[in-house]
This record gives sequence, structure tokens and C-alpha cells, in this order.
Amino acid sequence: MSGKARRVALGLSLGLLSLTAGCGGGGSGGGGVTPAPPPLSAPTDAQAERFLTQATFGVTDGEIANVEAQGFSGWLTSQMALAPSASHQTFVETRLSQLQAAIPTATLTPTEFYESFWSQVVTSPDQLRQRVKFALSQIFVISLADTNVETRGAASYYDMLGANAFGNYRTLLEKVTLHPMMGLYLTSLSNQKEDLATGRHPDENYAREVMQLMSIGVFKLNIDGTNQLDASGNPIPSYTSEDISGLAKVFTGMSWYSPNPTANTYFGRTKDPAANVTAMMLYPAFHSISEKTFLGTTIPSTTTPDPAGDLKIALDAIFNHPNVGPFVARRLIQQLVTSNPTPAYVGRVASVFNNNGSGVRGDMASVIRAILTDNEARDIAVTTGPTYGKIREPIVRLANWMRAFGATSTSGSFLLGSTSASTSLGQSVLTSPTVFNFYRPGYVPPGTRLGAQNLTAPEMQIVDEVTVAGYINSLQGAVGNGVGSSSDIKAAYAREIALANDATALADRVNRMVLNEQMSSVLRSRIVDSVNAIVVPSSATTTQAQIDAALLNRAKLAVFLAMSSPEYIVQR
Repeated sequence: MSGKARRVALGLSLGLLSLTAGCGGGGSGGGGVTPAPPPLSAPTDAQAERFLTQATFGVTDGEIANVEAQGFSGWLTSQMALAPSASHQTFVETRLSQLQAAIPTATLTPTEFYESFWSQVVTSPDQLRQRVKFALSQIFVISLADTNVETRGAASYYDMLGANAFGNYRTLLEKVTLHPMMGLYLTSLSNQKEDLATGRHPDENYAREVMQLMSIGVFKLNIDGTNQLDASGNPIPSYTSEDISGLAKVFTGMSWYSPNPTANTYFGRTKDPAANVTAMMLYPAFHSISEKTFLGTTIPSTTTPDPAGDLKIALDAIFNHPNVGPFVARRLIQQLVTSNPTPAYVGRVASVFNNNGSGVRGDMASVIRAILTDNEARDIAVTTGPTYGKIREPIVRLANWMRAFGATSTSGSFLLGSTSASTSLGQSVLTSPTVFNFYRPGYVPPGTRLGAQNLTAPEMQIVDEVTVAGYINSLQGAVGNGVGSSSDIKAAYAREIALANDATALADRVNRMVLNEQMSSVLRSRIVDSVNAIVVPSSATTTQAQIDAALLNRAKLAVFLAMSSPEYIVQR
């Protein structure tokens, strides 16, 4: 690939740094007229492609055909019926056995989990679960950047998110709370009851973050996700420091699983081999028996510790808080569809969270269906608006390339390790720098029209000159030679090569696979002109190998220019 092509692409992507309203929101950012529902006829190619962009890790020809044959609702039903793919925990355990066969002292590193992640997002049939699982991992955050979080445990945690992706939020909340990796990451594991004699108080970390980041947020919300305001027009806090302290007492007495629990197992001085991947046990001796008041609920003081009963009361109180529906609705819409959903969109999804139509609260399958079939996700009149869309995360971009162009792993193990460096993708699954995720859901790039219009662009928080250049370099390497150890993951571009003699047909192909057939005439002309600049020699004057090389270079250039453009990086 020529240096000129790379400079063109870098210039295109650096344009992201000056994008304002065009990279942010959904609809008008306010209420407005509810768009007409999409037609009930079978989805077109472009409609199927847009749907798959939101619901999966990337478009494939086969999945486009599936959506067109089944319709949006039918495809969702079939995807939700699929069992979760192979266990990440099992994968890393198998890899450890392989490593130790060569080096007996070998231990797991995050690399083995990353390999399992890439294998599944590229090849697994349960694409909806894969995409939702990734979204949930950025709400219920643990991070391998914290050395206390162990790889096998992290793999187990990610499996747990996937297993509960279409279950009930209340169950998911409990599974998250009791997972030992969450206990390690937010320091609720081995959290002890208060001791007035020594001045010890329960650790408040998880109590704070489970409310702020995983359930209700910091301000009281209306059903449509807008803040409730007091008489002075100020947002009303949804909890107080006293609520945090009261809830922290509930999260005492949770620690390592053991078939024979003792004080030694509680403090981890002795650990069962399954402790990192098994739900934390409740140890009554370390659980607070004093009064616990939080979120309008009071658990009276007692002389007999009841950690299981207290935990149920607390999680039920969080689950039934009126903020949870709009909080979860907005966060998942932002992850899958658009950064700034209208209040009406949030309200419709929150209403489904509150009642799935059968009197069930917290039905995540119904919530995901509501998000992806809502008019504001499907109606082209909305999605082509100037403020609609979201920045595609770097991980999603690379997965899009792998799936769209049929990338395969030479080793069969997808040997791709950390991509967290800002000179690479600036992001690796389950490796955010803080509990606040890779970016905050309310982030507004400073000095932009987005802020003036009260629009957010969360993923822009990890976009700067370094990460833009890092993505371009990574994309150039991936498209040109492959990615991973010894370029283990490569695309053959068979369908693209078959069209490469016709630059317009090739542009149409990449438009279908990564741009949902929304490519602008300007980008199309740039791709066509650039492709035509690569001369395909005549068979009368050269070898077939030279002809094939020229066609391959044409295909790679078209893919590279399309996927490095702001039009691609902004998902619409």
C-alpha cells in the first residue's frame, strides 16, 4: 500500500477531531415527532446491513441473507435461542495446559483471554450475545489492567455476562455482585463488618459504584432518562453518602468460595482451586449486624447475622429503583445504536424494562429487542439525520474488518494479544483504565458544537491525534498483512479480488460490507480514483502472478480507504 494512500487515509481520519454535531447524537436530541414505523416487508440489503452493524460485531454476506429471510424480529428470536458459544474459561484453561506442556512453570496472561475473545467475535454464530456481552462489560466493569484481576477469573466473568445477556437484570446484578473478580476489582471481597473499637468501617467502594455506574446513576431520572429537577431547577441526587454507608454494610462477609469455609479461606490465606471462578460465599461471622439504611429501605439491627437475607433486600431495592429502567435503556442504546437517543426512545425502552408486556421487570431479552427494533434505530429518516450515530469503538472496527472480509486464523487460535496501546487500538476487551470504562457515557469533546447542542460523544474520549494515527497504522497492517503473532489473522479478499477489475463495483462491495450502503459520492470518487491508479497489467505482457498481485492491491486499497474514513468510523 502506497505512502500516498496512507497519508490520504490519515487526513480523512484526523477529520474526526474536527467533527462536531455529525458524530454524535440520535434524532434531534429532544422529543420531536415520532418517526413512522419501518415497513413490514422483508429488509433490504442496506436495512439488514445497518441492523447487523448495531446487533453484531460486523456484517457478513451470510448474516445479511439471514436477516432478509427472517426479518428483524425473527433474526432476534433465532439469535436469542442460540446457546452461548464455547466457554472463555475453558479456552484459557486449555491454553494453560498447552503452555505448561512446553514450560511447566508457565502461567496465564491476559493474552490468552484476548485470543478467546477474538475467536468468538469473529467465528461464533451467537453474534447478538457476543455484541451484548461486550456492551455489558462496559457497564459492569472489571479490568485486567488491575493486576489483582486474574485471567482465568476474568474469562469466567465474561462468560457470566454472556450467560445472562438475555436473562433478567436482577439475576445479572446478583451474579456480578458475587463474582470474585468484581469482589477483587471493587474491593468488596473480604470486606469486614464495622469495628468501633478499632475505628474500622466497611469498604464503600462497591456500594458506591454499583449505584453510580451499574444501576441508578447519580441523579433521579424521569422514565425518559431526563433528570428530575428540584424547585430551583437543579438535578436531584439519587443517593447520599449515608445510602452508600448503609449499603456498604450489606456487602460485608462476602469472600472466597471454599467447600470448608474458615477465617483462613475468608482472608485468602488458603484458597480452593475453584475460588477465582466460583461465586463468593457469604461468611456470617464477618457480616454486619447493625442497622442498614439505604435508598429508603431499612434493615433493622439484629443479633444474628443474615448476609443472604440482607443481600436480597439490598439488591431488590436497587433493582426496583425507578431509575434503573431509564439508566439501563440509555446505556445500552449508547453502546449499540446512537450516542444521544431522544428521551422518547429512552422512555419506550425503559417502559419495556419496567414491564415486558407480561408483567416482568428487568427482562433483558425484551429490552434488547426494543432497542434494536425501535423506530429510531430502524427508520432511515432518523438515521440519516445530521446528529445521528456514534463513534465505532476500535475493537469493533477491527472485528468488522475480520468478519466482513472473511479473516481466518492460520493457527486456529486467533493469536492477537493486547491492543491497548494508544499507538495500536487504544482498547482491549476487559482492560479499561478505570471503573468508569474506556470513556464516560456523558463525555462531550471540549470546544465542539456537540457541547453547544448538549450532545455527547462518549467514544471520542479515546480519540486524539495519537490514537487516530495508531488506528491508521494498525488498519494498514491488518489490511495489508494481517494481525496478531506472525500475522496469524489474515483476510483473503476473495470476493473483492473478483471485482477488482471494476473500481466502481469494488467500491460498491466495500460500501455494502462496512458502510451500510451510505457511502458519499466524495468518498466513492476517492476510492474509485485511487483504485484505478493501480494499473492491472495485460495478460499479454506479464504473468498471472503479477495480475493477481495488482488485483489484490486494488482490493486492499479500497478496504483501507473505506475503513479509515470518518464516514466509516461514525456508525450511522
